[in-house]
Amino acid sequence: MTQETSASPSSAVLIIGNEILSGRTQDTNTATIAEFLGALGIELCEVRVVRDVEAEIVAAVNALRASYTYVFTTGGIGPTHDDITADAIAKAFGVGIDYHPEAIALLEPRYKPGEFNVMRRRMARIPHGAALIRNPVSAAPGFQLENVFVMAGVPMVMRAMLDDLAPRLAKGALVVTSTVSAQVAEGSIAEPLARIQAEYAGVAIGSYPFYRADGSGVELVVRGREPSAVEAATCAIERILGERGVTTRRP
Repeated sequence: MTQETSASPSSAVLIIGNEILSGRTQDTNTATIAEFLGALGIELCEVRVVRDVEAEIVAAVNALRASYTYVFTTGGIGPTHDDITADAIAKAFGVGIDYHPEAIALLEPRYKPGEFNVMRRRMARIPHGAALIRNPVSAAPGFQLENVFVMAGVPMVMRAMLDDLAPRLAKGALVVTSTVSAQVAEGSIAEPLARIQAEYAGVAIGSYPFYRADGSGVELVVRGREPSAVEAATCAIERILGERGVTTRRP
């Protein structure tokens, strides 16, 4: 059941896999999860990447789950020897792990007789007390243990799992974003921009330079959960740039 709350839930993402750190595989899951959480008003506060090393996974999971409302992990729940995430999660929580009857029932029919071998059965090993996260793409489930959601690393599968876990998350106030674009050097407006940020402490102002064929400049992005504060800070930026003869626009 979806919960509504005036507070803003916090979250972290833990990407697990040597292939990410080696550069062999590019991580696209973080962007997908960030967009998914943003639509629910859940703030993504931290992203970590760790190797396929049990002690490192355990340490990261325990640190993150103690600090944030939710933790989302991707990677390491497949059938091969280096898929150790489920065991690491069990160790982090101090619980046992075993074949989950429902996971077995989901997986076994997908294989011909005799093909559901020992290694494939590994995907049905779930920590005690965890609830399954459905996977309509390949059937192998993820799982939720308290505030930790364990998902596949394959982007298509991970996205499908997000749909199943969404109803379990508390929602926060949505973040409102406003952008001011101007062809001005970032360094020339840094000081007044800092003053505006200090005045409007309830919003976050980011400065992002751009370099295009028609010239260089900067996009100033104002983010916050109170629309009136976002609009006021945006207007302050436009005003202070206008006083310096800088033309602005809102993309």
